[in-house]
Amino acid sequence: MTAKWEKTGTNDGVLTFSIAQNEIQEGLTKTFNKVKKDLNIPGFRKGKVSRTVFNQMYGEEALYEDTLNDLLPSNYEAAVEEAGIEPVSQPKVDVESMEKGEDWVIKAEVTVKPEVKLGQYKDLKVDKQDREVTDQDVEDRLQRGQEQQAEMVIKEDEPAAQGDTVVIDFEGFVDGESFEGGKAENHSLELGSNSFIPGFEEQLVGAKADDNLDVTVTFPEDYQAEDLAGKEAVFKVTVHEVKEKELPELDDELAKDLDDEVETLDELREKYRKEIKESKEKAAQDAVEESAIKQAVDNAEIVELPDVMIHDEVHRAMDEFLNNMQQQGISPEMYYQITGTTEDDLHKQFEGEAGTRVKTNLVIEAIVDAENFEATDEEISSEVKDLADSYNMPEAQVRSVLSEDMLKHDINMKKAVELVTTSAVEE
Repeated sequence: MTAKWEKTGTNDGVLTFSIAQNEIQEGLTKTFNKVKKDLNIPGFRKGKVSRTVFNQMYGEEALYEDTLNDLLPSNYEAAVEEAGIEPVSQPKVDVESMEKGEDWVIKAEVTVKPEVKLGQYKDLKVDKQDREVTDQDVEDRLQRGQEQQAEMVIKEDEPAAQGDTVVIDFEGFVDGESFEGGKAENHSLELGSNSFIPGFEEQLVGAKADDNLDVTVTFPEDYQAEDLAGKEAVFKVTVHEVKEKELPELDDELAKDLDDEVETLDELREKYRKEIKESKEKAAQDAVEESAIKQAVDNAEIVELPDVMIHDEVHRAMDEFLNNMQQQGISPEMYYQITGTTEDDLHKQFEGEAGTRVKTNLVIEAIVDAENFEATDEEISSEVKDLADSYNMPEAQVRSVLSEDMLKHDINMKKAVELVTTSAVEE
């Protein structure tokens, strides 16, 4: 085979290749043996017609289309390999010549992976990350545990303070008219939670049980209900109860309530210190990786990203998102109905970062090539085992889902990311 690649654009071109006559003849025979089984020709038993008679009656050309469909995939792949290109789209195939007795000549319009010109990707400078665990970090974690175990106690004839919870009835009015969604009874509201319209909670500080008061607020300009956005509203509020949190003592008993693996408060402090350290280390590592990879991508040059790659990335992200929704029992139709959006809206939502993700992947793949990374059999086996453990499935099933090329690609990509990250200098 002689394959010829001619560029017609930055990432587009035409691949011309031929299918050899000997392969064509074998293919025609194979196709004939398939179709003759269903032929009913007078004077012949079904499936017993000869090739000569078939050619006389229908012409050899009647076998060309099916034969080409059989031969095209393998010959296209061979031509791609010979031309040394990496297609990122399905080819648009056109037959240039199918003359009897001659090699068939095929042209395929193809979009290929863009060229990446790497800049600096090792020894990049990133911001120094905080990994220190302070006593205050531990005490803050304990305080959150205290609050989780707190009991709500009614305040008798005492004013509400920030952090207290009030049980209220309310009804809102705009220009003297009540509006949909502006009324509720026995609603529990924690003051300072910022879960209500800005300015509402602050005006309930100091209120007592059985108080009746008017709360005046202005809806934000970007409020979701457009008919209320930017308008002033008056809420008539009745306070039924004021409750405060009663925190338990910070002692060994609380420690055991918070974690049944410890016996004392000191043990819990040490456990929290270790967990916070691990969390900070992970957060620092992630921050270094994100910063270093972003710099490596920014330092690289790609003339033009193919639209097809961005399109494919958008749909990959959409499929992943909708699959996650379905695992939570929410079908795509239900999601669009709940959110009041459409498939086009979701497409636009993922378009924003698609180009960045495509460029990032291309740069990491270019680093893999530059460093000549090659996954070993041991690394592949380890990756399969990790995936099997993560998804609780047999290793054989993992190998049936992921090809060896896919596993090698993922391992090599991880190596490239690790190189960029571990060589980065924090300062």
